[in-house]
Amino acid sequence: MCVRIKKESRNISVSDEAYHKLKDIKMKNESFTDVINRLTNKTSILELKGLLSSNEADSIVNSIKESRKLSRKRMGNSKGSDFD
Repeated sequence: MCVRIKKESRNISVSDEAYHKLKDIKMKNESFTDVINRLTNKTSILELKGLLSSNEADSIVNSIKESRKLSRKRMGNSKGSDFD
């Protein structure tokens, strides 16, 4: 048994500029629909929960804090922020 699901489609008009921009970022086996879906996919930050282990997250936070300290030092500003 073969089941086919027909997806609805729409024709849209885009400027040549927009077309070329989409074409430039389109991957080899990707359709223009795939490009548009990829670019318009809105991911909630909450969906990222659990992506990193606690140790990985702590390491990133510590690296950010150290980078901020070095930046403040270079700028002659020793005052920290609420995020340090």
